[in-house]
Amino acid sequence: MKKGLILAYIAAGLLFLSGAAGTYMLLKPKEANAVQILRDDEILYTIDLNNEDSRFIRIDYGDSYNVVEIKDGRIRVKEADCKDNICVRTGWLSSSAPIVCLPNHLVIKFASASGEIDAVAR
Repeated sequence: MKKGLILAYIAAGLLFLSGAAGTYMLLKPKEANAVQILRDDEILYTIDLNNEDSRFIRIDYGDSYNVVEIKDGRIRVKEADCKDNICVRTGWLSSSAPIVCLPNHLVIKFASASGEIDAVAR
């Protein structure tokens, strides 16, 4: 009898903890998903991907250009007229490593809410 009662208390405790964790996940604020687009260390755009509609941004550099795509809370360089196209082949920004187009002096990176580089990317 005591064994059954102990198991019931453990089950009730686990159920309570799982409900509390679920409530916390629903109520906690959504993390900012901010990115910065820079050219020559000058911030051209700061974008919160959580609140951004799908769109394209063309960024010119002299006679060259990059087309940046924002879609489904992600960002990438969709098109560029640089010779190597490394920025295009990098794909969607997904880690602390930025997307870089050296010929066009363009950098796309995650930023903290304060505008500073994330600690992981330092």
